[in-house]
Formats: sequence, C-alpha cells, structure tokens
Amino acid sequence: MKQGLFITILAVVALGISILIFNFLPEYIQKGGPLVAGLIMLSIMSVAFTFERLFTLSRAKGKESAPVFMKKVRQKIDAQDIDGAAEVCAKQRGSLANVLRAGLDRYLVIRATPMDRQQKLQEIQKAMEEANMLEVPLLERNLIALATIASIGTMVGLLGTTIGMIRSFSALGHTGSVDAVQLAVGISEALINTAGGLAVAIFSIVLYNVFSTMIDNFNYGMDEATLEVIEVLALKEAGK
Repeated sequence: MKQGLFITILAVVALGISILIFNFLPEYIQKGGPLVAGLIMLSIMSVAFTFERLFTLSRAKGKESAPVFMKKVRQKIDAQDIDGAAEVCAKQRGSLANVLRAGLDRYLVIRATPMDRQQKLQEIQKAMEEANMLEVPLLERNLIALATIASIGTMVGLLGTTIGMIRSFSALGHTGSVDAVQLAVGISEALINTAGGLAVAIFSIVLYNVFSTMIDNFNYGMDEATLEVIEVLALKEAGK
C-alpha cells in the first residue's frame, strides 16, 4: 500500500474513532469543544504510526540477531562458500541481509571476470550502497508524519486556547453582570485544548526522537557489517 493512501485511510478511520470517543468523554473534557476530537484523532494516528514503525524495524532486523547472522555469513565466506553466504542472507531477510546479499550476488557475477581486485571491491561496495539507498527510506518512512503531528497538535491546541479565551472575554464584555457560566466554559475550553495539544506534541516528539535514534544505530550497524564483508572478501581476493 502506498504511503499516501495509508495515511489518508488512517486519518479517516482515526477521525471516526475520535468522534465516537469524544461522545463518551466526561462532560468537563467535552467543554473543550470539537477541537478535542481533532486532538484525539492526532493521538490515534501517532499511536498507529508507533506500532507501524515498531513492526517495520522489527522486520528490518531479520529473523536472528545481527551478531549471530554475521557469524554465519563470515563462516560461509571463510569457507569460500559465497553461494552459502547469500543463502544465509536470503533466510535471514531484513534490511541488513538484503544489503549484504546484494554485494554477495554482485561478487558471484564478477569474481570470474578479468577485473583486478580493487575494481571488484568497488563493484561490491557500489552494489551494497545501492541496496542501502533502497532500504533507508523504508526505515525512515512515516517519521515525517510523526513530526508533522507534533506540530499540528501544538497548533490545534493553540487554536482551541485562542477560541476559549475569545469566549471568556466575550462573557466579560457583556453589559451588566458577568456571565459566569460562559466565562467558565471559555476558560475550560482554553485549558483543555492547551493540555491536549501539548500532550500530543510531547508524545509525538519523543517517539520521533526515539525512532530516529534507533534508525541511526541500525544504519551504523549496517555500515559496519558491509565494511566487514568487504574486508573479508578483499582478503580472500588477495589470497588467490
């Protein structure tokens, strides 16, 4: 499913759920007005993106842990079994396995060619870099959406605050006695939207930073693994 379509469907479903939840909220929260439903929608979307990212990053790691996987690949390469190493990558799956397999497959194609050792290593590295360029966008997908939700949540909360304050000052501006009910409703609306907007923003920003750190660490691990495989293949080529 395309990312744009996924986000659109998620937004529609989240809006429907938020309206339903809003109708069952305590009365003092409902005083925040219809913008509260919008904040609930953003919260639902943020939670959905969280589970989507956790699922995607879990799949990107593959079936086994990286150290165990790399040990198997190294053993196959040391035994001159490049086909076996590629098969280990195929069974492991995940982003790291896909990148290493791209390099190993390229090596299988060019190892019998008259190219010198340096050219072969450059071709292997190029294949891995191209595979890495395809994997990274998948790892970073929907991070921008989380950052956008954080910004929108803050703006929606601020809008609700402004509307609530307008209502409060309207109550104060009446001639004669102050409309205490309208004043209280306006203040409640302002404070509820402020709290809701800040909660959504804080939650989304924390998640964005957590996932960004996880992806950076994962990319660093992939770089180390690809460098290790290239070095091992370089030693094998030098020993011929």
